[in-house]
Amino acid sequence: MKDKRLDTGQVSRRDFLKYGGLAAAGGAVTLGAGTLVGCAEEAVAASVEVETLYTCPIDGKRFASYDAMREHFEQNHPQDAIPEVMPLTVNGAVLQVQVEPQWTLQEALQHALGLTGAKTMCDRGGCGSCTVLIDGVPALSCTMLAIECEGRAIETIEGIAAEEKWQPLFDAFANHDGMQCGYCSPGQIVMAKYVIDKYGSPTDEQIVNEMAGNICRCGTYQRHPLAIQEAVRVMGGGSQ
Repeated sequence: MKDKRLDTGQVSRRDFLKYGGLAAAGGAVTLGAGTLVGCAEEAVAASVEVETLYTCPIDGKRFASYDAMREHFEQNHPQDAIPEVMPLTVNGAVLQVQVEPQWTLQEALQHALGLTGAKTMCDRGGCGSCTVLIDGVPALSCTMLAIECEGRAIETIEGIAAEEKWQPLFDAFANHDGMQCGYCSPGQIVMAKYVIDKYGSPTDEQIVNEMAGNICRCGTYQRHPLAIQEAVRVMGGGSQ
């Protein structure tokens, strides 16, 4: 049955966390509340569409294509070198990305691709909020240089949310109040996906051990095994 609140715009906090709370801000990614909110039975993630942005380091102007930035340099900065780009494989797509040599992967995802799911919280690799998967393995994107990631498969929370297969994981975290303020939730979900991929049907101990590096100031730790194990049952065709 369709939730009447969704027709009136009266979306509850739980609904927002369940269907729209992990959405990227801005227009670079078509993955927000507008695409995820619907009746609970029908809500599925939309595809992730990344708009690669190029920025002139001299005057700060931004361009939608590298050719446009090249033309800008030829007309306005003919004596200066045009910034180079590098390929990054993000959520299955090979993208030509302009990055500064000192940028971390988290900064490149946010500033060059508009993917804001990986959060900068501690900026020291100590909280897990910036977690992404690189070649299927969890990595702290605030501690890796973007230039180190060329040729490697990067998967972010936006890519996971775009796969209908993983919707039960988001649902389960919402059902068990595994998301509170939501700031650490992208990193938690990415890690939870890794745990399911690694173990299939993980035990409480395996979940706790694997997710020990993901800090939640709201204290939702005890709810994570419940949410992950429920998601496994639903994804395997069982009941909640």
